[in-house]
Amino acid sequence: METLTEKSASAKRSSDPNPPTKKGRNGIWDSIKQQKFLYLMSLPFVAWVFVFNYLPLWGWTMAFQNYKPARSFGEQEWVGFKHFVELFSDERFYLVLRNTLAMSIMGLVVGFVVPIFFAILLNELKGVFLKRTVQTVSYLPHFVSWVVVAGIVTKMLSTDGGVINDILMGLHIINEPIQFMAQGNLFWYIVTASDMWKETGWNAIIYLAAITGIDQELYEASRVDGANRWRQMWHITLPGIRTTMSVLFIMAIGHLTSTGFEKQLLLGNSLVTDYSEVLDLYALNYGIYLGRFSYGTAIGIFNSVVSILLLFTANGLFKKITKESIM
Repeated sequence: METLTEKSASAKRSSDPNPPTKKGRNGIWDSIKQQKFLYLMSLPFVAWVFVFNYLPLWGWTMAFQNYKPARSFGEQEWVGFKHFVELFSDERFYLVLRNTLAMSIMGLVVGFVVPIFFAILLNELKGVFLKRTVQTVSYLPHFVSWVVVAGIVTKMLSTDGGVINDILMGLHIINEPIQFMAQGNLFWYIVTASDMWKETGWNAIIYLAAITGIDQELYEASRVDGANRWRQMWHITLPGIRTTMSVLFIMAIGHLTSTGFEKQLLLGNSLVTDYSEVLDLYALNYGIYLGRFSYGTAIGIFNSVVSILLLFTANGLFKKITKESIM
């Protein structure tokens, strides 16, 4: 005899307008059919990523060859890991790696912390016009070419009419102009400060967007409890954008060895080469200028592999500690 519970469950199943279905291949194909237009819209972007990000990986074979441009692929001389052994035996490589990590870590700390606090302080401005004006002025330098930025920085730090030297001498902090661009021990700080000025406003946009998503009732409740604005920023705003901060920090760590070469190339000179040369510039000098294409490719592979390892390591640590990750 059927019990009351079984009758109730049977009636519920028969009255359910969306009964559960078996998931499998049919479910996957049904999902594709339902969202076919979305998949079709994504095809150009998938093709773009494949052509410009995955297809060039075929060029990594050059690192295992003694590549000669005049020869076809089958005529190239295969040398195995010769170029990697040569790379790790070069003392210049470790000097360049030091410069890359030093500027990357300094840029990571400044480029991560400063935009967060700038976005929080900017969000606290009450006047809409003032807020929009400050935000617009702050992110405009992002659109300025590094060629122009390097010219501005060089002129400001110049010994002949440079603003920085004039201010320091006017305040009697120094007695004669300092040649900032000729001192290697100052080069890392100059690059970091220039990058901060150029990118702070732009990097703060995503944090401002995350702040707007925080429930305003939390701020109202905190004000009722007597919390001032600093308490609200510390206990509501920062925790509210923690996920965004974690994702961006993980991605920044993945690019720790990929600092580019524009800043170092344009701001550097022969007097500060031991402090300005980074991995990308090292690959450019040894791979393109000297025609050692295989050696330059080996440098690029090392850079990419280290970036991937750093990304997965940072993602694993954040996933274990904060339960947040990007994959």
